[in-house]
Parts: sequence; C-alpha cells; structure tokens
Amino acid sequence: MRTFSAFTEGVHALRDWLRQCGIKTVAMESTGNYWLCACLTLEDAGIEVCLVNARHVKGVPGKKTDVCDAVWLQQLHAAGLLRASFRPRKEILPLRYLMRHRGDLVAQAGEQVQLMQKVLTEMNLHIHHVFSDVDGVSAQAIITAILKGERDAAKLAALRDRRCRAPLATILAALVGDYRAEYLFVLQQCQARWQQIGAAMAACDEEIARSTAAITGVTDAPLPAAPAAQRRVQKNQPTALPVYAEAHRLLGVDLSGVPGISGGTLCTLLSELGTATRLREKFRSAEAFASWLGLCPDNRVSGGRILTAKTRKVTNRIANALRLAAHALGRAKGPMGDYVRRMKGRLGKAEGIVAGAHKLARIVWALVVSGQPYDAAKAFQTTPASRARRLQNLQNQAKALNLKLVPA
Repeated sequence: MRTFSAFTEGVHALRDWLRQCGIKTVAMESTGNYWLCACLTLEDAGIEVCLVNARHVKGVPGKKTDVCDAVWLQQLHAAGLLRASFRPRKEILPLRYLMRHRGDLVAQAGEQVQLMQKVLTEMNLHIHHVFSDVDGVSAQAIITAILKGERDAAKLAALRDRRCRAPLATILAALVGDYRAEYLFVLQQCQARWQQIGAAMAACDEEIARSTAAITGVTDAPLPAAPAAQRRVQKNQPTALPVYAEAHRLLGVDLSGVPGISGGTLCTLLSELGTATRLREKFRSAEAFASWLGLCPDNRVSGGRILTAKTRKVTNRIANALRLAAHALGRAKGPMGDYVRRMKGRLGKAEGIVAGAHKLARIVWALVVSGQPYDAAKAFQTTPASRARRLQNLQNQAKALNLKLVPA
C-alpha cells in the first residue's frame, strides 16, 4: 500500500512502481477530470487501465475512505467483477477533445447573440422580429451600420438581404429606436466578442479537419450520391470538415439517409464513438448500445414484479444528439416521423422523444455493423412479434368498448 501525490512527479513515480511490480492492468475510478493525467500516463506505459464508474462500485463495506476504495477496487478487479467504461481509441481522443471544446464555443457564441438581442430590445429595435436570426447576414449588416453611426431607417433597411420576406414597412418601423450611448457601447462589445468567438471556431474547425484526416478509416470507397437536400450544411456545423465524406470513411456507411441524422449528429457520433471497428468491438448488440446511451428502460424487478422501468439518468452526448434528432422528426413525413408521433401520442411528449431516439440508435448500430445503406422498409418491417402486439392492442381496445373482433 503506497500513496502518491497528484503532481506529475508523483504520477511518474506511480507508473515506475507499477512497472517494478509487474502490474499489467489497473482499475481506477473516473472522478471529474482528475483521473485523465494518471490514466494517459499509465496507458502510454503499456498498462491496461480499467476505468470504472464510481457509482457502480460505491458499495464499499465498512467505513468509506480513499484507502478502502482502493482496496475494494483491487479485490473486485482481481476477481474480474469490474466492467470498464467505454473510451474511444487513442487516435480518436484528440478529435473528441476538440469537438467538445467547439461545443463550448458554440454555447458562448449563442450567449453573446442573446445579449445582443437583449440590448436591441432595450433600444426598442425589433430586428429579431423582422429577421430570422440576429447573427444572420441582414441583422449583422444593420447592427454594424448602427455602430458606425447610421440612424436613417431607410438606409438601414437597404442593407438587408434580397431574400428577406418581411414587408418593407414593417422593417422601417422596427428600425426606429432609442440610440443611447450606453446601449451602443454594450452592443459593440457583444458583437466584438461574438466575432472573436467566430474566429476561434474557424481556427478550431481547421484543427478538427486535420485531426479527422489523421484517423485511419474503414473504407476508401467514395461517398455515394444522394439528393442535395439530404446533406444540408447546418448553421453550427464545422465549415472546414467534409462531415458526410469523413463519416462515410470512418463508419463505412452513409448515415445521412437516416431521417433526423444531420451533420451535427454525425460529428457527435464520430468524436464520441470513433470508427465502425470500435463500435463492433464494444457493443455486442443494439440493445447493449441503447443501454450505454441510457435510452432503454432500466427495469427493476423483485418477486417477478417490475418496480420501476424508467430510463437511467445518464449524461451522454450521443444520446442528447439523438434526442434532438427525434424532436426534429415531429413533423417529418415517412415511417420515422409517423413512429415518433405515434410514440408521443402513446407515451407522452418527453417519453415519445426518448423512444424515437432509441429507434434511431438501433438503426445506427445496425447500419454501421452491417455496412448496408438505410432502407425504411427493413427498419419498419412487420415481424410476428409486432403483429402479435398489434393484435393484442386491438383486442384490448375492443374489450374496453364491449366489442368483439371477428377475422375477415
């Protein structure tokens, strides 16, 4: 039993001591981000690290201390009772780190846009009511002209994009406001901060593109042709990264044909999962993949009775992206949109979105593992089990209405 400091010297001493003892595998808890340095140092030394969730091993007998936790982890790991958490391969870690940093930049940029909208409201300039986005081309051109001293509503309205659909009279009325000095000062600072974050995002996009290109793919086949509307470039999507081509190269299949899977969702899948090989290695089935995402019921059974069947409280970026994708399918046409609307009507809005995300997760796993393109007929084909469930539901409805089903 030895104790080491958290400084770099102490971490290196820990590594050297484990090497001297002939240790080949180590178990450790994931606590915040303090475990990262030790974990990477041990992995670079050739020691296999079993990273476990602290919540899964909290049943320490006796008084809980750090020493007791270490002894308990060692005993469980020696008996083979610990399950390692999912971590991407080492070559994916830089991409994941950059993608998460870019997500923070997007959130900061959104905060500055909200502050600009707040200042415009206090100035009684209703730019956000006549233009779709405060950070759009028309709104930013008008804000820049205002900060340079332009006050004529007609000249400001002439700066709008030709595709603007708002009536000219409404735009002119919205551009008459209260131009106080303190308002203009705060607006100028918010816009400067927003532009600075935008420049940082552009530099981050270039680094993301370089990190993605350095990852070994699973296929060299070109990206299959598809309708242009199927691969739209989203607003917050990395500009320097060919998302759809890189996703096809790393996953071996074109996921853009799946309803709801956009470029942003593919970026999350690539950075959090990695390649198709890693997905096949770590998740034996679609059920295991959905369980890791926390999108399936976590049944608690005692005495043959289900005590609770709620989903686990899991913070997973892929699950959040799939929930957003399922939410966007609320008005979509086709079997996937019908499925999400049916689940919402049956389970409720929030539960229906989770059910739609669960369906998307199973489809993504099946496509990546099989390497086959998306086919709605196969994804929603009728099985004997689904037919039996549908017949049972109809019989229950008929029984509740005092009716009887008669086969045709």
